[in-house]
Amino acid sequence: MLRFLLMRIASAIPVLFILSVVTFAIIQAPPGDYADYIRSQLINQSGASFAQAEEQAQAYRVEHGLDKPMVVQYFNWMKGIITEGDFGYSMFYNKPVADVVAERLPRTLALALVCHIFASILGITFGIWAATRQYTWIDSLLSGISFLGMTVPRFLMALIIVYLLVFQFNVSEIGSFFSPQYGGAPWSWAKFVDLVSHVWPVVAIATFGGLAYNMRVMRGNLLDTLNAQYVETARAKGLSGSAVVMRHAVPNALHPLVMYQGVVLPYMLTGEIETAIIFALPTVGPAIVGSMAIGDVYVTATFMLVLSATLIVGNIIADMLLAMLDPRVRQYGGA
Repeated sequence: MLRFLLMRIASAIPVLFILSVVTFAIIQAPPGDYADYIRSQLINQSGASFAQAEEQAQAYRVEHGLDKPMVVQYFNWMKGIITEGDFGYSMFYNKPVADVVAERLPRTLALALVCHIFASILGITFGIWAATRQYTWIDSLLSGISFLGMTVPRFLMALIIVYLLVFQFNVSEIGSFFSPQYGGAPWSWAKFVDLVSHVWPVVAIATFGGLAYNMRVMRGNLLDTLNAQYVETARAKGLSGSAVVMRHAVPNALHPLVMYQGVVLPYMLTGEIETAIIFALPTVGPAIVGSMAIGDVYVTATFMLVLSATLIVGNIIADMLLAMLDPRVRQYGGA
């Protein structure tokens, strides 16, 4: 198993390197940089002439290395990460990028993990429920819900909920994790309830999409398993219907679902990011969009790199779980 894990980590390193190159190139592709943002600010807010603003913008480029070719900027960025653990300096936030990431990434991962847990538990439960009641009204209802979860864009669901909260229920405190009175207060049950009241739309929307995918996969797997010979044998031995399903069919139907988690985990992470952008929650999503808009390149590149690493780790964890369930995977992987 250790050899299998080391091989998966070794194979992930080139993937992460390629992703970093592609991401950095895509981020740098649009015209303009953060110096252009400074120039426009000087003209619009300070009343500077174009020549004066351009002179200061050019000086900023030289000082921060933005005048160098993209390849040089990339290798300087990677050199800082590898040799010093330095992800660069955020020009907009005026502090190290590592501090910006450390502030927002844990919130993003925590929300995505909560959504993933809810989506897995509810999706598996509903999938079992639908498969054991195939072609009944319960199966039709759950299938309809799952199709809605897979087809309705998450940003559209977020916009609808924002409209309902703001214009129908007069909710004004969106875009934050806590109400003002709980911002710096120590943790308590009231603060936890306040947190839930602010983040439930993001959790609900991201969970809905993941739940739908998990349910469809579990329903399909379980229907195939229920027709297997060993399940028929278990029934012939006189076991009850629930015992046959839970002891013999469900454990085997979970194998493909575990492998599928390597795909659904990134889906949950991007779902949280998309929804958080609509609700303007201070997580990774709004920071990526904001930094891309003004050319704060090292913030964007670092967030994308860290998210790529997170998704790769999620796939490795899924592979490890699958290897634990199915020894043939370890043999194929050389463990």
